[in-house]
Amino acid sequence: MSLYVRKSARAKVRRRVRKKISGTAERPRLAVHFSNQNVYAQVIDDVSGRTLAAASTLDKAVGASGSNKEAAAKVGEAVAKAAKEAKIESVVFDRGGFQYHGKVKALADAARESGLNF
Repeated sequence: MSLYVRKSARAKVRRRVRKKISGTAERPRLAVHFSNQNVYAQVIDDVSGRTLAAASTLDKAVGASGSNKEAAAKVGEAVAKAAKEAKIESVVFDRGGFQYHGKVKALADAARESGLNF
């Protein structure tokens, strides 16, 4: 499967997921993204178009590098902590077209264990 086919298939799934999921001020969207080098997570209020909390492996406070399960778990903990500081208890999980398996599941489980509800 070529890179173009994979990327376009993920984009198609992402559009389908985003039709159903939207973040509000009461329950923002936890969006995740994985590149080959890094893991990113944002808590987004789609109504106002603002990012309320964010974490990635680029942050020094996360203390992880790379794009693997361990790094994803640390980013999940960090984004949950940042959301708690912004007084956010509950979110809607947006897997961004990625399968809920491996890194995505590790990030989600770590965020749940750190006190984020979804």
